[in-house]
This record gives sequence, structure tokens and C-alpha cells, in this order.
Amino acid sequence: MERTETPDLQASAPEVALGLSSVGVTGVQKAVRIGRNRREKLIAATIDCTVDLDPRRKGVHMSRFPELFEEAVEGVVDDDAFLVEDLAEHVARRVVDRHEALLAEVRITARYPYERLTPVTRLATQEMVSLIGIAAASRDRVKRVVGVEATGINACPCAQGLVRGAAADRLLEAGFEDGDVERILELVPLATHNQRGRGTLLVGTAERINAERLVEIVEGSMSSPIYELLKRPDELFVVEHAHLQPRFVEDSVRVALKSVLDGLPRLGEGDFVLSRQVNFETIHAHEVVAERHGTIGELRAELAMAASVAGQAGDARPRAGGAGHGPAAHTGLGDWLRS
Repeated sequence: MERTETPDLQASAPEVALGLSSVGVTGVQKAVRIGRNRREKLIAATIDCTVDLDPRRKGVHMSRFPELFEEAVEGVVDDDAFLVEDLAEHVARRVVDRHEALLAEVRITARYPYERLTPVTRLATQEMVSLIGIAAASRDRVKRVVGVEATGINACPCAQGLVRGAAADRLLEAGFEDGDVERILELVPLATHNQRGRGTLLVGTAERINAERLVEIVEGSMSSPIYELLKRPDELFVVEHAHLQPRFVEDSVRVALKSVLDGLPRLGEGDFVLSRQVNFETIHAHEVVAERHGTIGELRAELAMAASVAGQAGDARPRAGGAGHGPAAHTGLGDWLRS
């Protein structure tokens, strides 16, 4: 007796003929090799992958995604080394071909051991950061994003200002002269509440970007980096450094973006950047967050406009493009990937 063929239900017509922006799988765990210049590390990665869905199709073959991940990882690890964004592109291209999709998006997040030295004692230590690779592939093009997520510490400027004012009052009441009070407050680090911060930085470009350089930018945008290993001289350095450079969550985002513009001058006007900072509060039960995304051209134009307006301060003559100009454009990651 002949066996009845199972119909391809995913290829049948849906009840509601609407296309879907994204369908796929998330949270697939794989062991992958991440490396550069023959220096490789086997690390754990999480893969998310989606495709667009035609309004004439009921669904996609979900079982194909893990199968494609396996093929893609095996296909790439035969090379000397690879970057996380290379793997994301490799997977995205295969998914487009296998699913006959118009667009596939892949996001890979890998926990990466970042090696460095402590600031004073120069002891070797290892910090865990996240490497992020994102790719959006169609039949004829691909867009790639490389990013990182790293942890640091922020010292609150607002609370420090309150402490400074109260300390000045106490010193004056104790008989110190105004000049001496200012001198003392300049020499002595002032208390404030600290926040562990998590910064994310994504850069979308065809240029090769060193992810460790992005880690430096993220950590440099906060009051101080933090270290898994700290001897007493290192601990003193971190605490004093953080309190001498207090920053709000908003400051960290702006400093990171400015550092990208200054430190990566090869980025083009149409390239993309996203900076996000989350601070974990110590004196509140909530967290605080700030984010800015946009193209390099949008950010450069906004900074140029701000400089122009600042240059016109004190000039009574009205100028075009001054106060009252429209809000700056903020291109989002999804829009940039699909543009």
C-alpha cells in the first residue's frame, strides 16, 4: 500500500493574507570560534534569525534554521579565524537562499574574554564582554553591524554636587577661608552614589572595525572601567578616577558617540551607529537608560548645527538654521538594515 505524501502545510495559503515582517527562531545556543589573526577562542554564542514572510505562505520551515546554523558554523570554522559579524553574514546569506526569502536578519551575541592589565599593579586580568554581529541579507546585498556590550561604573554628578555644597558649608562654618575651601574641595575626591553601567555600542558599516576598540570606547564613556581583579592600589585608582569624572547616563551615550565620530574617521555619512547606556541604581529601586541611534551623517550634521548655534550666541542678528529648526533625524537600526 502506497504511503500518502504529507502536504507542505507551510506553503499553503494562510487564513489571513498578510505578510509578516519577521518570522524565525531566537535563543539558539552554539559553540563558535571567534578570532583574529590566527588567535582563536571557542566561546558560547546565541543566535537569533528571522526572515520576512510572503502573504501567500502560511509559515516557514522552522526546523531548517538550526540546520542552517550548523552548516554555516561548520563552513566558517574551517578558516583560520573569523569575526562574529562574518558569521552573521554567512548565516544570513544561507537563510535567504534556503528559505527563498526576500530578506533575512541574523543577530549573534557571543560572550568574549577580554584580556588586559590592571591600572596600577599591571596584573593580567580577564573581563567578559559581549560581541554582537548583525547582518541583513537579501538576494543582491548585505548590511553588517558589529557591536559590543561592556560594563563600567558611573559616579552621579548630581549627588556629588549636593555633597560638595554641604561640605563647603561645613568648612566655612569651621572657620576656613573661601579660597582654602575651594582648594580643599579640588584636592579631595567627593562622595557620591555609584552605578554599575552597561554600555552597548553598534556600528553598521562595510569597513572592518576592531571590536576591542569599541570596548575601549564604551568603557571610556563611563566614569571608570571596572576590573575583575583589583589590588588595593588599583581599587584606589578606580574609585578616585570615577569620582573625578562623574557622568550621567546621558553623558555616557553622548561621549561614546563623539568618540566614534572622532576615533573612526573612515566611517561614511550613510554608516550607522547606536549607543545605549543602562545604569543600575544604588539608591533607587529602578534603573535609568539613555540611547541615541542614527547615521553618521545625521550625527555630524547635528553637532555642526549645535556648533553654529553656539557660535551665534551673543550675535543679535537672526540667522537661518538657529533656534527653532526641526528635530534631528534619528534613523533606527531596523530602518538602516532594510534601507
